[in-house]
Amino acid sequence: MNTRTGSIGPGIRLRLRLPPAPLLPLILLLAVAALGPALLPHDPLATDVAQALAPPSASHWFGTDALGRDVFSRVVVAARLDLGIAAAAVALSATAGSLLGAACGYAGGALDRWVGRVVDVLMAFPLFVVAMALVAVLGNSVGSVVWATALINLPFYIRLARGEVAIKRHAPYVQAAQLAGAGPTALLLRVLLPNALPVLAVQASLNLGWAMLNGAGLSFLGLGVRPPTAEWGVLVNEGAQHILGGQWWVALFPGLALFGAVYAFTLAGDALRDRLDPRRRA
Repeated sequence: MNTRTGSIGPGIRLRLRLPPAPLLPLILLLAVAALGPALLPHDPLATDVAQALAPPSASHWFGTDALGRDVFSRVVVAARLDLGIAAAAVALSATAGSLLGAACGYAGGALDRWVGRVVDVLMAFPLFVVAMALVAVLGNSVGSVVWATALINLPFYIRLARGEVAIKRHAPYVQAAQLAGAGPTALLLRVLLPNALPVLAVQASLNLGWAMLNGAGLSFLGLGVRPPTAEWGVLVNEGAQHILGGQWWVALFPGLALFGAVYAFTLAGDALRDRLDPRRRA
């Protein structure tokens, strides 16, 4: 049975049945985030100085860190935190950016020009540097990382939603809704935005990987999540100082986990784009 949702225009329906292969890494990531913490072989915060910097073994699959904590357990438990940060940040930026961009694309005029200038100014700065400045102002916490990541991704959704709505606001089905008595708010929320959702969904799926990298990068620099909380950027930071000493496993496995998560979202985003983009389907 096929799953169907939404439409780009009259009579055109989108099929969200994605190929299974690109979704396997994402399914694995979600399973680790949901079930992994309940199946850990060791307490991720328990220290054992006698086992400090022990290499990978049968008892410690990814080895231990400088305090004797099990790296495998810390990598697994960090998946839920990193995924939660990325999901919250993307949800905030996608919702606010889509609504503001759609309003600008429909209204045009002074509002569109002013918001467009602000977006251009924001995108002229290196976005990661802006995120660093925001976290420095807001303080080192998970909430600060979420807000900073959401704010730097906001311009992408504003521009994308604005462009989609500006193109489609004169479409025949929009004019038909106007003739049926739909007001501006109803047109935006019930007609224009739903028809822009496929493109916005693709952007959000790809953006999840970028958000994870951004959050981990901030934590790596000491501007995000604080130790001893298990977070992939924190774990890579803690292990980086031991690489020259030969204890490569402390930084390698968290880095591979972050790489795998970004790769999973990239694969899923590409598959979603191939499925939803009408130009690719044509």
